[in-house]
Amino acid sequence: MTAAELIIKCLEDHGVEYIFGIPGGALEPLNNALYKSKIKVIVTKHEEGAAFMADGYARLSGKIGVCCGTSGPGATNLITGIASSYADSIPVLVLTGQVSTSVFGKGAVQEFTSEWLSIVDMFRSITKYSDMIINEKKTQEMVSRALRTALTGRTGPVHLNLPTDIMKREVSYKGGRISIGQAAVFDREGVKKAARLLLSAKRPVMIAGWGTVLSRADKELLELSEMMDIPVATSQKGKGIFNELHPLSLGVLGFAGSPIAKKYIMENSVDVMLAIGTSFNEWMTSGWDERLLPSVAKIQLDIDPDEIGKNYPVTVGIVGDAKVVLRELIYELKRQGKKISVGDRRQREAKRLKKKFALIDRQELIRSGGMPYKPQRLMKDLMDSLPENAIYFADNGNSMAWAIRYINILEPYSFYVPLGFASMGYAVASPVGAKLASPERPVITLVGDGGFLMNGMEVATASNYKIPVIWVIMNNSMLGMVYHARKLASLPEGIPSRFKRVDFVKIAEGLGARGIRITKPGKINRKMINDIISSGVPTVLDVIIDPEEVPPIHSRIKTLDSVYT
Repeated sequence: MTAAELIIKCLEDHGVEYIFGIPGGALEPLNNALYKSKIKVIVTKHEEGAAFMADGYARLSGKIGVCCGTSGPGATNLITGIASSYADSIPVLVLTGQVSTSVFGKGAVQEFTSEWLSIVDMFRSITKYSDMIINEKKTQEMVSRALRTALTGRTGPVHLNLPTDIMKREVSYKGGRISIGQAAVFDREGVKKAARLLLSAKRPVMIAGWGTVLSRADKELLELSEMMDIPVATSQKGKGIFNELHPLSLGVLGFAGSPIAKKYIMENSVDVMLAIGTSFNEWMTSGWDERLLPSVAKIQLDIDPDEIGKNYPVTVGIVGDAKVVLRELIYELKRQGKKISVGDRRQREAKRLKKKFALIDRQELIRSGGMPYKPQRLMKDLMDSLPENAIYFADNGNSMAWAIRYINILEPYSFYVPLGFASMGYAVASPVGAKLASPERPVITLVGDGGFLMNGMEVATASNYKIPVIWVIMNNSMLGMVYHARKLASLPEGIPSRFKRVDFVKIAEGLGARGIRITKPGKINRKMINDIISSGVPTVLDVIIDPEEVPPIHSRIKTLDSVYT
């Protein structure tokens, strides 16, 4: 077989079902190999959309996502999407075409092999591994290395650059899928120390971050919380890993988060904190607020040792996979505590705080019931109309802030925001890949009109392949987070944030999807959503919202000076 055929064979052996990308001359050897393959190719409208779709597929499936682009601009167009995957530790394999090695340095069309900067070097900064297959006999070895690297340790994207002449050469296939699994190691002494601290705590709390989601540790998190009666807050990316209506849930901490989490953790005296898979970044800590530090001990668990103690001092740092370490911690707590009986005092306190703030929330929703249509009421209408197993994607901007604050997630692995790199337009394309990974669950994406205009052509991709994603566009004719941040910070509009209103119904219909305009509360209801889901048609809801309603971004505004000076 050819080297290109060997690559596709390796991907088939590892269960790859889809490749997202755009064809081009330098990718023709791969095209020929895919023609004979069972792998389905999803041709996107832009390479950035391909990278985002591969990311969305990987997030939902737990498998590696694969995307491709031709040489030169095809490869560079993938970079923002792959940078987002790298920041959020998502395993994606990027395959880029390259001109023949025989013409390197001659100025061939779309060549990118300069001695001082090549496409391999560019991807090296935003992947765990980036290389060019320069010898066809090394193809299988390099593909295996890329897959292993992407899927082990702290997961992330990898990149292979494929010169056309190398891809056409014949190679022998040595066969067999390589076994890939996480090392189930942990610091036993660290676990013992953590158990002793938790058993002696008077007012403990757990904070579950994105690492808890990546390791699929929802069951262990729930068991530990209920066994020790420990309230749980999450990061923005960790939202939903712990049922947000559970009596011990404090909700999201930090940016656009729950006032309950802030009150319990930052305004009262937490003595022992267990942080799981979170780096304590700007979003969750409201700009690294010192009030977040516990009075006695901070225990931090992360698969990446560089994250431990990076932003706050640590009493006990445990390196390891969240699921493995939590399981061992539960065992050690039972061993040290024998028969654990801590009562439900902390659960009662969490309930008291929830009752207090529920009244405020009810008043807020009553106020938001009028016209023009308020974003917080839109969140309630969506939550009341969608089934509990719906998967939400939220784009960067005000749409993300409203969703984090007002949508309750009851099932784990149901809410995704790409906050590592915070790229606008992510939640336009990524849900297409997510829907392919979870065809039985409704996939809905919340996006501002500014974000949708960046990648909205990918609706045509969904229409072309009959992938029924639901896009909810919050149409307020502006880059809302920029606009409101400037108003709150009393900044001028030197670079305007407002623009002429766009008719997204017409755009949706022109791209082959269904378009529906929403202008008032209650029009989005269970009957409408059930009709959209049962139709199986990609659908765009063009929701005209109140442009002056201020989103819950105040904690972010307070940190602007420290971040940008």
